[in-house]
Amino acid sequence: MNASDLSRLRPRLPSPLEPLEDERFTRHGVRLLLKRDDLIHTDLPGNKWRKLAPNLRAAAGRPVLTFGGAFSNHLRATAAAGRLLGFPTVGIVRGDELAGRPLNPSLARCSADGMRLVFVDRTTYRAKRDPEVLARILREAGAEEDVHVVPEGGSNALAAQGCADLGRELAGAADVVAVAVGTGGTLAGLAAGLARTGARALGIPVLKGGFLGEEIRALQELAFGGPAGDWSLDERFHAGGYARTTPELDAFAQDFEDRHGLAVERHYVAKLLHGLVRLTAEGAFEPGSTVAAVITGQPASFSR
Repeated sequence: MNASDLSRLRPRLPSPLEPLEDERFTRHGVRLLLKRDDLIHTDLPGNKWRKLAPNLRAAAGRPVLTFGGAFSNHLRATAAAGRLLGFPTVGIVRGDELAGRPLNPSLARCSADGMRLVFVDRTTYRAKRDPEVLARILREAGAEEDVHVVPEGGSNALAAQGCADLGRELAGAADVVAVAVGTGGTLAGLAAGLARTGARALGIPVLKGGFLGEEIRALQELAFGGPAGDWSLDERFHAGGYARTTPELDAFAQDFEDRHGLAVERHYVAKLLHGLVRLTAEGAFEPGSTVAAVITGQPASFSR
């Protein structure tokens, strides 16, 4: 698979950069921009496009096997890419207890797009990076030969290199670029792309655990040969962990939608925007500075 194969999907690149007037920022002298990566492609929005595109080129039409939970946006995007470009996909899903249940809308879309779903127990899933465990997963999935393996969330060295384009597109536009962080690949690449611009990258983790800094440093080592760019994490805004929310976060997201007419995805984007409002109120950004928020997705739609 080459660049022309992917260009058939007509991605909207560079993605739009839109100013947003919000008094919670303007009263502190902070200008807010939205980097609308959610508009790159209907089926492969945001960082899903940026991380998958280089992996699909490396796969060169071979079957792609990847990993995710029951509501994984990454699994859906990979399945959609397989349908659109005509290559087989296999999804290793966390939780063997799901195998005997009706598929939820997210997994049903994966299946409808041609992805073969393989459910594994949570202990095995946690150990999937172990070469022996991965070999067993591939064997049990019948995918031992001629398969391109993409890690959970799509975050590997290729993905980080793809996300560096995001930073380059924002060169000179902002002092701080903020993004929600799940597996770290987007922030690793974003920071590298911003490295020569003077801007810094800020990650808002959407899950708890405190391990993402190490993951991001490891990804940058693999992708760029060492640390790249100025980046940091603020781990206060995960709302309880991955795919979790709170009444406060839901109320914030609904208010943001009412103020601006922008649908707010709850598991990533709401946490990002909520964090930025809080940080602005705390004085984290200098008056006169510009903050760009990367909008990585829209609320899930399971229609085509």
